[in-house]
This record gives sequence, structure tokens and C-alpha cells, in this order.
Amino acid sequence: MRTITLLLASAVLTTPALGRDSPAIPAAIYTDPASDSEHPARMETLHIPSGGVNINGIAYIAAGPGPHPTLVICHGWPGNEKNLDLAQAVRRAGWNAVTFNYRGSWGSPGSFRFANNPQDAAAVLAYLRDPANASALGVDPKRMAIVGHSMGGWVAAMTAGQDGDLLGMGLISAANMGWVGRLEPDDLAQRSAGNAETLADTTPELMAAELIANQEAFDFLQFAPQLAPKSNLILSSDDDLAFMTDALVEAIRKQGGTRVASIHEATDHSWSGKRITLQTHVLRWLETLETPGN
Repeated sequence: MRTITLLLASAVLTTPALGRDSPAIPAAIYTDPASDSEHPARMETLHIPSGGVNINGIAYIAAGPGPHPTLVICHGWPGNEKNLDLAQAVRRAGWNAVTFNYRGSWGSPGSFRFANNPQDAAAVLAYLRDPANASALGVDPKRMAIVGHSMGGWVAAMTAGQDGDLLGMGLISAANMGWVGRLEPDDLAQRSAGNAETLADTTPELMAAELIANQEAFDFLQFAPQLAPKSNLILSSDDDLAFMTDALVEAIRKQGGTRVASIHEATDHSWSGKRITLQTHVLRWLETLETPGN
């Protein structure tokens, strides 16, 4: 039995699982880190000041004394897929992972407004950079990145475009909410109705009106010049949104950005059938952020 177990372990470690030209699965996806009794991996509940209220957050803190590099993960609209499996993999890879809920979403106090969401992400970064919080959570404020899924990708792009200290930005099937505001009002109201669950003090009509009124202000293409110097991971899927992030990739490259990885996978918007693939892409990207000079 021991021989069979060793052979199976060897197969897992040496066999690429993502296709002929894909890298092997990072060990952090299927292997727990070494135990550290003095500095164990742990979770901390966060209450982060933003817009006059304290929004909810969770810090997945990596094992070891730290301080650790830290990845902030932004959920979508409304955020049914929160990528908590990704957060766990990121932690096993030696990074802290921080998730949070925007004002008015998933129990965070306040009113849900699209304009608030990038402000909330910026508030999370400010909270993590506060010396007392950074010390308590084992955060290295100089080694931080942000990633977002769907609308959260828009939040990540809008936030990274205004934060020169972030190492990088990652987008997962991101939606450019500035472009979304160009949809026909009836269509937009219908889409808003389908995303109204778990959101407080809003209506489909109110959400649609905000998007229509802010088409230019919410367009993440405006931040291409600021994103060009950063490391950018752009992941798209078969959800009819890829043209939005393709446009951002093109805009960043036109601004001289050379550190852009653009990858398309044949899966749905939630990456339901390619969760391991998603984790692999993100962890490989984080490894490049750890390289001196990147």
C-alpha cells in the first residue's frame, strides 16, 4: 500500500494537468504548508471603515512569521462566487488573502452603489497599510496586489489605476461597468433585477440609472496609462465579456505596458469547470510579483 501511495504522489507532482503547453499545477493548490506552531495559518474577521460605516472583511493569514505579501480579492455583482477556494490557495502559497463585502452587500452596512465599490476597495488597502493593522495581520504594505472577478474586476482596475503602490492587478472575466451603462435601459434594468439579491437600499431601476449616468466615469479604459507600468493578469472566459478586457489589454499595451498576461479559457463566467486552472494562473502570476524588480 505504501508503494502505491508513493507512486500516486509522484504522478501528482510530475504530471501537468492543464494541457500539453500548460505549467504543472502549483504545489500550493494540493499541499498544505509546513506547520508553524508559533505563527500558524489563521483567519481574522475585519471591520473596515469606509464611507462612514465598517464593512465586513476576512483575512486569510499565511503561516510563518511574516510579514507576508497580500492579495485583496474583489467579488462581483452581487458576488455569488466569492473565490474563497482561490483565497485558500493563495494563503497556502505564502500570501495573505483578504476578501470583503462592499457597502450594502452581503451584510455590510450602508447602501449599495457602484460608485462606492472602488472607494471600499481603496479603504481596504488603506486599512491593511495602517502600521498597527499591518503588524497585527502580518501584512507587508510594500507587497500588495489586487484581483477582481466580474464587476470586481472593474473595481480592481479602477482601484489599481489610482494606486501607484500596488505591485499588480488581476482581472477574472471582468466587466467594464462603463460599457455596461451603454445597454438599452430596459435590458439594463432586467440585468439589474437579476443581480439585486443580497444588496441593500437599492432597486434595479436605481442601479440601472447609476450605470447610465456614469458611462464615462465608470470606464476602466481611462486608467490604461496608470496600469501600464504594473504587472497585469487578464483572464477571460466564454461569457461574452472578453471584448471588454481585450480592449483594456490593447489600451495598456498602447501606453507602453509590457507586463500584460492575457489568457482566455473555455469556461463559464464563474469558471465553474476550471477552478484549478484559475488558481494555477493566479498563483503563477503571484510568483512573478515576488521576483526582484517586478
